[in-house]
Amino acid sequence: MVEYEKNSTQGNALYSHEIRREGGEDILYVNYLGAPFVPSLVDSPEVMERTVDALIENPNVSRIIFSQQKNYNYDFNETTFLLEVANLHNHLLKQEKILSKERLAPIHAGFFPKRYMEVFSFLTFLKKDPILAYTELKKIIIQGKIFLEKLGVTYASDQENYLGLLNRILMMMEKIRLIQEVRPYLDDYRKADREIYNKLFKPDAIPNFTLSRLISDLPSDAEIVDQYEISNDEYDKSVVTILKRKDDSKLIYHVVPPENSLSEDHNTILNLARRVLVEHQPKADEFTDTERTRQVFFNVSRDLLQDLAQNKGVKITYSDLNKLAMILVRHTIGFGIIEVLLQDKKIQDITLNAPISMTPIFIRHQGYDECVVNVIPSQEDVDSWAAKFRLVSGRPLDEANPILDTQLEIGKIRARIAIIQRPLSPDGISYAIRRHREEPWTFPLFTKNKMINPLAAGLMSFLVDGSRTMLIAGTRSSGKTSLLGSLMLEIIPKYRIITIEDSMELPVESLRKLKYDILRMKVRSALLKTTTEVSADDGIRTSLRLGDSCLIIGEVRSLEAQALYEAMRVGALANVVAGTIHGASPYAVFDRVVNDLDVPATSFKATDIIVVANPIKTPDGLHSLKRVVSISEVRKHWTKDPLEEKGFVDLMRYNVETDELEPTEDLINGDSEVIKDIASNVKGWAGNWDAVWDNILLRAKINEALVKTAEKMKDPDLLESGFSTRANHAFHRISDEVHQEFGLPLSEKVFPLWEIWLNDELRKRGK
Repeated sequence: MVEYEKNSTQGNALYSHEIRREGGEDILYVNYLGAPFVPSLVDSPEVMERTVDALIENPNVSRIIFSQQKNYNYDFNETTFLLEVANLHNHLLKQEKILSKERLAPIHAGFFPKRYMEVFSFLTFLKKDPILAYTELKKIIIQGKIFLEKLGVTYASDQENYLGLLNRILMMMEKIRLIQEVRPYLDDYRKADREIYNKLFKPDAIPNFTLSRLISDLPSDAEIVDQYEISNDEYDKSVVTILKRKDDSKLIYHVVPPENSLSEDHNTILNLARRVLVEHQPKADEFTDTERTRQVFFNVSRDLLQDLAQNKGVKITYSDLNKLAMILVRHTIGFGIIEVLLQDKKIQDITLNAPISMTPIFIRHQGYDECVVNVIPSQEDVDSWAAKFRLVSGRPLDEANPILDTQLEIGKIRARIAIIQRPLSPDGISYAIRRHREEPWTFPLFTKNKMINPLAAGLMSFLVDGSRTMLIAGTRSSGKTSLLGSLMLEIIPKYRIITIEDSMELPVESLRKLKYDILRMKVRSALLKTTTEVSADDGIRTSLRLGDSCLIIGEVRSLEAQALYEAMRVGALANVVAGTIHGASPYAVFDRVVNDLDVPATSFKATDIIVVANPIKTPDGLHSLKRVVSISEVRKHWTKDPLEEKGFVDLMRYNVETDELEPTEDLINGDSEVIKDIASNVKGWAGNWDAVWDNILLRAKINEALVKTAEKMKDPDLLESGFSTRANHAFHRISDEVHQEFGLPLSEKVFPLWEIWLNDELRKRGK
């Protein structure tokens, strides 16, 4: 909530001001709506004087905002410059009482009028133009010393007392930061030239429909590393600049969205339209179909903006109308600057840390790792977003439930949202946002990015077709969920898939568009105390009643682990079962499942394969590379501790020197119980390791061929889910034909036929 402290001049009157308590700081708002000029501390002595007067009354202010068609924000450092001036003025006038006769002319009253005018003039300049006040004070002192030399003994002591007072004031002036900052430039200073204030005051111009602060100017002490454009469509384009400061470990992610470069006329009609639209508070049922709701609001916004433009005599083009309507939707029923950042496909994570209004946004960039964004969100904006996320999720967010896990879907953009608030976050609300790729990750894409290699892709594809139980383990941000999503694409589409998630992150909609038979189940978060949602373990048990299906668990977190292992042990699932779990090694997964989640140790044997993905740090410590570091099987001979009894056997292991996932001797020599078990159920493979190994290598060869062809043809779409799924289907179809003819899906027969299919597809694409 925003608390208000209003003084007697607060209101809508021009030049009135108020103090607002936002996010733990006092902000001075001055109303310039209707003023015939753009308010500026640099250009206008009257604006500076008015501001200093307000600061004299309100010495605890940490930020200044001039409200007009845009809000002009002066940050803490800039505000401090004027606060010190205000405090000095107040001290001289109230405590020092320097305009009194006792201070100016205690002995010879005849000097009082002239000295009063000098000091009064200085005090007036101090509020309007502190630099001019400083230079004029030095002149007054010089003139006073000259005058002292002409005086007789009778008046000398009185003049010396006056000069002593002026020198004390000068010393006070020289201690304030504003004067200290500009002293190196005073040699070139000309009287009353306000250009010098450009070195001190550079406000952020914030559109009036958002209170989040965006620093629009590029920092002068940083070099440009990269620059590119992000867009939602042709009407909604933002410019991103990546910058590096010499001594900063984090790069700067500088974004300028279209709303921050609008003309004054467009800002005017946008503000008027927003006042109309905010009268409507979206209801919960409107968020059940967010895409439809946004389209309705977009159409309403276009009509409203067009009417307002005509009434105000503002010329507006078709493209401008669409751009303004999109901005209006974003800042009314949408999520403001968060939506802009989520348009960038290179952003992986967004974090907003408490205290919100004092902390910039941070992101993780796929090319530049951790970056600081040129945006400081406002408390009002983040509170508004939280209210909308409560509506989207249907879950509580309050003191009794200070954690909210949900998701955001805007067109193709999908993101997981984690919010915490008091009392868990004592400094207030905080956000962690994980942006999902618009299209699912695929094995070929992961191969191109070196998270896996072709052999690992071939092995995992073989294991999926073999209907194994698999856990994708790893630390946070290791790519577990993305890898699980790519594994789902290896499932033959004729098999039904059931997904169970508490926060919907798996690419279900994308798989539906690819004609997969898929059912999504949303269950209660393990963090929620009370809710109407079904628990995860009940969800798993329910899935067993829905027929034979592949079962994909978004993340194994809590009691659902027991239900999952019960199902796997009784053989209720005849197809692949896979999920993600936190753990940095196979034994860490065992420890979590058995000791943390209370699954009996013997039940853990129902796990066939554990794939571990962990970030690998570069030697400089500044970068991390996402890699699968091991693919291990769980053998069944052990009784108590699989580590001590050699129950974990690596099939592939990451070599940090070669940055490569390499096969172990156990895999090469065919000493894998899981793979042998798969082969035992396939005619021609039972007891024939060479044929099995040939099939794994065939899958690897196809994966590698796709990656190389995409690079050669400069066609990245060949690696995406649509083409990858068709390539998998072609592989299975051709393998079946070869199997029917030769008794085995021999690589030497399948691969040439698959290459013919690929070349035909390339010709259709005009390659």
